[in-house]
Amino acid sequence: MTHALNIVWNPSEGIDLGFFIIRFYSLMFVIAFGLGWYIMKKIYERENESIENLDSLFVWTVLATLIGARLGHVLFYDWEYFRNHLLEIFLPFRFTPQFEFTGYQGLASHGAAISIIVAMYYYSKTVIKKPLLWILDRVVIAVASGAIFVRLGNFFNSEIVGKQTDSIFGIQFIRDHFSPREAVSLTNIANPTEAYSAIATNPKFAALLQQVPLKHPAQLYEAFCYIFVFALLYFLYWKTDARNKRGYLFGMFLVLLWTIRFIVEYVKESQGGFESALGLLSTGQWLSIPFIMIGFYFIFTADKPIKI
Repeated sequence: MTHALNIVWNPSEGIDLGFFIIRFYSLMFVIAFGLGWYIMKKIYERENESIENLDSLFVWTVLATLIGARLGHVLFYDWEYFRNHLLEIFLPFRFTPQFEFTGYQGLASHGAAISIIVAMYYYSKTVIKKPLLWILDRVVIAVASGAIFVRLGNFFNSEIVGKQTDSIFGIQFIRDHFSPREAVSLTNIANPTEAYSAIATNPKFAALLQQVPLKHPAQLYEAFCYIFVFALLYFLYWKTDARNKRGYLFGMFLVLLWTIRFIVEYVKESQGGFESALGLLSTGQWLSIPFIMIGFYFIFTADKPIKI
């Protein structure tokens, strides 16, 4: 099959303000948390809950997401490396083979999910003084909206890419195929950003561009599907009595989001982890199964509608 779309993906790092660059990946996280705060504000207003409690919810959710996602990646996907480089778990540097600023590379959504649930338990008991499922049924609406932008951030970063394909959806992820050091070495252009741009646009480096395979934009597949997860949860909360069936929306979120993740994993490149030991499924799929099963449990055991 011919490659009809012919997309070479080499985005700029972000919005250059001259004195500072707003990286697209970071911007997507800001949008995710900002939109989540706005959605929860509307929910709290409807439920006549104090907006003051929303500030602590925001703080706990942000911390839980970032810390949980980081620890999830470390423990589920790359423990063999990090157990010998413990400082690199929380420091944005690599010390071997040479000192290098790397940023926080590696965030796992499964870890974030577990951490958010733990944080919501603490929040429900000490701040809002309501059942855990009350806050989980509502916060998952905001989380679903945020998941869309997190995956868009992955797309801008050319990470979590799909497997090679000859379909019309295939994209050439230059930054995934060539590391910054390789791009500089192969083009003899000292600046990595300029080196990537040359590979993408300069006919002189057409041979290098041809080496970049077409891959599924798995991040976009997930982001697109998460739009429907968010839309459904939003509709059920605002237009039906589902919000009064304790655990129902939380269960729907778990089933829908992790089923999508399970399916998309089939076209993703391996992210490592323990899949080589278990075989058959990817690490992401194995980790998704418990969430799906728990989700079905809450859907089928949800309380009958209650009057508040």
